[in-house]
Amino acid sequence: MRLLLRRRPLRTLLLGGARSGKSSLAERLLAQDPEVTYVATAGRREGDTEWAERIALHRGRRPGHWRTVETCDLAPLLAERGGPLLVDCLALWLTDAMDRVGAWEEERWYGGGEEELRARTAELVAALAASPRRLVAVSNEVGSGVVPATASGRRFRDELGRLNAAVAEVCDDVRLVVAGRALRLSER
Repeated sequence: MRLLLRRRPLRTLLLGGARSGKSSLAERLLAQDPEVTYVATAGRREGDTEWAERIALHRGRRPGHWRTVETCDLAPLLAERGGPLLVDCLALWLTDAMDRVGAWEEERWYGGGEEELRARTAELVAALAASPRRLVAVSNEVGSGVVPATASGRRFRDELGRLNAAVAEVCDDVRLVVAGRALRLSER
């Protein structure tokens, strides 16, 4: 009898709606690894107590020996050798990238912001594809919900859909998380 060992995926993308359980699943996937770097892309929001509570909840769930880095500059971390990275989350990375290129204003978006954002996204996807590190990335799935009422909201939804699809293309394992349950979308 031949025993087949299942190889652990190098890159996993977890997609889901708000409070779907994707961050908890990401943490469980890496719970046994001793040298995880948790990459928080959220940033701080002065005076927002609800946001501070969310961050405290996430911190409280993580093992104390995990290293935390708060940044949206992911390419250097992806290029390094080392333990696994948990990136939480790509939707917040995209928000930061859109802020940096002025994507929320029509004039700036059509005046070069769109090309700048596409270049940033391509750089991130290339860094993910080339990374020697185990990666678990979390991102929101917003394409199944209500159509946003504003042009900038629709732009964010569309760009996040593009980002998620591009990242999924370079991942070995892609899962949709709904109500704390994960549905494997693809595995190579």
